[in-house]
Amino acid sequence: MTLRPLAALAAITLPLALPATAQQGTLAQVQQHLRATQTMTAAFSQTDRAGKTLDGVLTLKKPGKVRFQYEKGVPLLIVGDGSALWFIDYSVRQVSRWPVKDSPLGILLDPERNVARYAKVLPTGNPDVVSIEAHDPKRPEFGRITMVFARNASAPGGLMLQGWVALDSQNNRTTVRLSNQKFNAKISDGAFRWNDPRKKGGRR
Repeated sequence: MTLRPLAALAAITLPLALPATAQQGTLAQVQQHLRATQTMTAAFSQTDRAGKTLDGVLTLKKPGKVRFQYEKGVPLLIVGDGSALWFIDYSVRQVSRWPVKDSPLGILLDPERNVARYAKVLPTGNPDVVSIEAHDPKRPEFGRITMVFARNASAPGGLMLQGWVALDSQNNRTTVRLSNQKFNAKISDGAFRWNDPRKKGGRR
């Protein structure tokens, strides 16, 4: 049976270990993909621990810039401006800030990060699917992220990011699935500006 890329998320806990050489080679390919991906846009579907799913559009530009624009009617926005991640809830005019490097998303946003230092390859049961888990054991408060890729010769580094599962320090689990991925098109820095609900006419 062929294992679809995101179905691999259900199989990554198999108690198997990959040989060290396979680990190193796969992590090197993931590193190549991450460094070759300077920008990305994609449709996303986000599911939280309660099973609620929201759709939207992801825009990413390295280093440090990302925007999760949710579907119409959802008063939430997540924006990374290069140094911090901003979580904006327009329904209650609340804004919170989180350093990009301290977020599980740091692996996606920092092209200089050495994946091999804090990530390991997880078995998926399918040679066309690659999964890695990244976290800093010395800083568990930063959470962890499990990323799933499909091998695709047309994508940067030969890998197509399919999605990820992020687990924060409170064990809140968020699953993100991607589709219609497009890489390395020009994206203006203005795409990562946002309206601050705490200030009338506020713009960041």
